[in-house]
Amino acid sequence: MEQPLFLQPVFKEMIWGGNLLREKFGYPIPGDDTGECWAISGHPNGDCTVVTRQPSEVSGLHLSKVWKTHQELFGGKKGVPCGRPFPLLTKILDAKQDLSIQVHPDDAYAAVHENGSLGKTECWYVLDCKEDATIVIGHNAADKQELRKMIEEKRFHDLIREIPIRKGDFFFIGPGTVHAIKGGTMILETQQSSDVTYRLYDYDRLQNGKPRQLHLAQCMDVIRCPYVNTVPEVRPEIRFDNGSCIRNLAVCSLFGVNLVRVSGELSARQDQNFLICSVIEGSGAVNGFALKKGDHFILPAEFGQYTLRGDMQLITSWEPRKD
Repeated sequence: MEQPLFLQPVFKEMIWGGNLLREKFGYPIPGDDTGECWAISGHPNGDCTVVTRQPSEVSGLHLSKVWKTHQELFGGKKGVPCGRPFPLLTKILDAKQDLSIQVHPDDAYAAVHENGSLGKTECWYVLDCKEDATIVIGHNAADKQELRKMIEEKRFHDLIREIPIRKGDFFFIGPGTVHAIKGGTMILETQQSSDVTYRLYDYDRLQNGKPRQLHLAQCMDVIRCPYVNTVPEVRPEIRFDNGSCIRNLAVCSLFGVNLVRVSGELSARQDQNFLICSVIEGSGAVNGFALKKGDHFILPAEFGQYTLRGDMQLITSWEPRKD
């Protein structure tokens, strides 16, 4: 296929959400408590619709359907269906208020306890944040015994590690890592295609008059003690004479993530099984197809050489080849 696969986002209203997805990206959000934009997703809880600018048999289909029936677009063989789900999920989160303190399982735990679901490794690129913003990553318990005692005594202020952030920061969140996005922060999240979250603490707030469910037993199972920061591989930055650059943010066994800055023109080759792209600033075009802030698209397998023109920034991601 010689054209990008554009995606129509799916929006989620959340107790902690706001309206910045409309104000900053122009999205038609359902309400002023919209917390999540599932921008590129084949997950059943938010399956995006594929749209192409030129006629195509896949336009109007959900991404999960295109993935299953058109594997030639994703590095597979034509006519051979794929037995696993689309592996990655891109979100934009608008945290008007604090998210719950939470943790995600790895693949092995989720497979047994969450009906065969994938675990959730994720990473965050900070699109914007208020002055003096912070996030939660990690905890201070030395072992599971101390962890349990601090939870039982609700000493969450002592338990969690809170760190300052600013626009443009990047964080890698491995399974078993206690974490939370704080109010006044907007991030782009690249993650495994999973919707499994275990809440450790939710500030005793109410939703429809009742506390939201906590998952303390699961949290005790999966939280890594002591906390060790997960540091992914980072590859060298590629710079171009006109000021454009491709900055690698992370590579792990599940995904790679780049920040791409386009100043005038940038040409590269799409040599992955697929390349996920999100325009986070500015506008321009890819191989003549117009792009604006908030557009999300996939460059399919064997797309080959592509040229980005304009003044814009993109976050791109891919699943590393297994061969």
